[in-house]
Amino acid sequence: MILTVTLNTALDLTYRVPRLDVHGSHQVREVVQRPGGKGLNVARVLAALGHDTVVTGFAGGLTGRELRELLADEGDITDELVPTRGSTRRTVGVVDEAGGASTQFNEPGPHISPEEWSAFRDAYARLLRERGAQAVALCGSLPPGVPVGAYAQLTREAHAAGVPVVLDTSGEPLRRGLAARPDLVKPNAGELAGITGTTEPLRAARAAQRRGAHSVAASLGPEGMLLVTPDGTWQAGPPRSLTGNPTGAGDSAVAGLLSGLVEGLPWPDRLARAVALSAATVRAPTAGEFDEEVHADLLSRVTVEKSGEPLPE
Repeated sequence: MILTVTLNTALDLTYRVPRLDVHGSHQVREVVQRPGGKGLNVARVLAALGHDTVVTGFAGGLTGRELRELLADEGDITDELVPTRGSTRRTVGVVDEAGGASTQFNEPGPHISPEEWSAFRDAYARLLRERGAQAVALCGSLPPGVPVGAYAQLTREAHAAGVPVVLDTSGEPLRRGLAARPDLVKPNAGELAGITGTTEPLRAARAAQRRGAHSVAASLGPEGMLLVTPDGTWQAGPPRSLTGNPTGAGDSAVAGLLSGLVEGLPWPDRLARAVALSAATVRAPTAGEFDEEVHADLLSRVTVEKSGEPLPE
């Protein structure tokens, strides 16, 4: 079983419009509504890859109830979300069909009380020890009320249970999470620069390692991904540029890396899977999905190149 943690779950709404006019009125062509938040997107891709997947985090209010009903309808992900008195947030993505770009609006999420945080910690410990978790993904932003060092706490608890951790967050939660020595962190280049102070991805990834990360996978947008591990450094990109909705592409990359970890794949194979899934997600209509034909085509053609000499420190 793979456990994904989404402390700030969301009901994702995707609107598709012919052309986005910032100051105009729009006729929406299509509305798609899905359970969301980074960890739920990761779980959906993992399930599509054939992995037994459990999701936990918080859900509350009418929006949270609707999220859980939609999740139950999907049928292939186990729901272990913890109730909260506040209402689960919504996110709205507006896809401009003319240019292919997506504009995102994210609500902040409900306030989590100390009692609710304690209840989550108890549920998390039970899932780690009683459900036989093979790996944990800690994903996304923190809702108000959750301690900024939450991911560091959860990483240490997973390690105490002998479970490896993939961390995908940003800002201060990422900075503090590094100190708990997660097995892999997956920031994008901007997030990595934000915590290390350098915009050169390879140098920034090595700085993140010095701060505690065992390995670093840095998303480079259309250029693919950089992977820095104790066993070597690799970079890979898709064989062709793809247009579409990039929302959720990073989550699919996390699913590729996480599934590769559980399956014991070599690092280059994990990286190739992550890049192919990420690119195939751009061609899917909503986050948490990927175009299976595009993925199969790209997987055999992703070129993984090993890095040369290390940069001077």
